[in-house]
Amino acid sequence: MLPFLIVGGLGLILLVISLVVGDLLDHFDVGDGFLSGTALSVGLVVFGASGVLAASFGWDLVWAYVLAVGLALVAYVISILAIRSLTRSSDGVPASAVGLAGVTTSPVGPAGGEVRLDGPGELERRLAFADHDIESGVRIRVVEHDGARVKVVPA
Repeated sequence: MLPFLIVGGLGLILLVISLVVGDLLDHFDVGDGFLSGTALSVGLVVFGASGVLAASFGWDLVWAYVLAVGLALVAYVISILAIRSLTRSSDGVPASAVGLAGVTTSPVGPAGGEVRLDGPGELERRLAFADHDIESGVRIRVVEHDGARVKVVPA
């Protein structure tokens, strides 16, 4: 049972370090993210925990190792897939607001203003600008996306 405790404890320490400091294996691009310190740590923790449980139930040591290795591999693969999915979904590029409609919440002109857009994920107001002054409460349409600001025209 001691090897399971040691490997599981090592995995837990590596997992905490990986989550606090960042993935230790980020600099190694092996197989499109197939090698991940976070996923390896999860696998080690699952190996240790499942091995300790199997041994505490009185299973033969061979079967405890078989179960621990099998569950560790499954946990590693699931972790890799989850990390890939999260990495691909958080690209940091804002979705384009061009074409969305909305309403001005303050006067908008060349110097700026604020609008509220009617679109998926548009929960807050956006900074906006326009070529000509637009009063507050006017329906608008986005014609350009410039960083965090949008260029609007009356709808």
